Amino acid sequence: MSYAHRYPARFAWLLVLALVGVLAVAGCGGSDDDSSSDEVTSIGKTEGALNLIAWAGYAEDGSTDKTVDWVTPFEKQTQCQVNTKTASTSDEMVKLMRTGQYDGVSASGDASVRLIEGGDVSPIDMSILSNYADINPSLKDQDYNSKDGMNYGMPHGWGANVLLYNKDAVKPAPDSWGSVFDPAMASKYSGKITAPDNPIYIADAAVYLEATQPDLGITDPYELDEDQFNAAVDLLKQQNKFIGEYWPDATKNISSYTNGDSVIGS
Repeated sequence: MSYAHRYPARFAWLLVLALVGVLAVAGCGGSDDDSSSDEVTSIGKTEGALNLIAWAGYAEDGSTDKTVDWVTPFEKQTQCQVNTKTASTSDEMVKLMRTGQYDGVSASGDASVRLIEGGDVSPIDMSILSNYADINPSLKDQDYNSKDGMNYGMPHGWGANVLLYNKDAVKPAPDSWGSVFDPAMASKYSGKITAPDNPIYIADAAVYLEATQPDLGITDPYELDEDQFNAAVDLLKQQNKFIGEYWPDATKNISSYTNGDSVIGS
């Protein structure tokens, strides 16, 4: 597997990172006031359970792999039961959070902004989180996890969007993202190209255009003006006829490569 655009994946634990107990609504700690406008500044009385929404693999309890378990130690230490609802898309996460039945969510930036702007999550005083000092400063106080000087979640990392390819089926090895965005190259793999089924893929298209169409003036794939945004969307529309699968989660993407349905994509 090969080339990568390295920019923040922009994930944020809204209503606080699960490892310290999601405090803003209910769960193992809580505030007496359910208003999303009131900042949580202290750890509330335990309620004995924490209901979370997470991507697959984000709240492992050893049931999938006994060697991968960070839920059980937390439960033993806090006497707080963790109940995890796995979601496949940001839209699903937003919908679930708006039911009011969950204490926290591992949300991508395209979901966290909607939850913050919609008043569905509460701000929190990050000073009560002992591990916040360990977070990369570049991820703190960003538009996708804060508003008006208040934080709504703890960013826990960033990653790379990589160009995957089957080295037996794709020859010569690709040396640019033109392999999936340039029609002349993408047509060679028509029907066998993958792409993530989420709005953040617009940023991937914007990064490609930043390199190939400098006249657009793109400097930040997450901050596009109308012309830049429309150009990125048009690129994805153009690419659509070559896409074999828009995958909702990593397990489906892996499966499409292992069974031979896909040979290149992200």
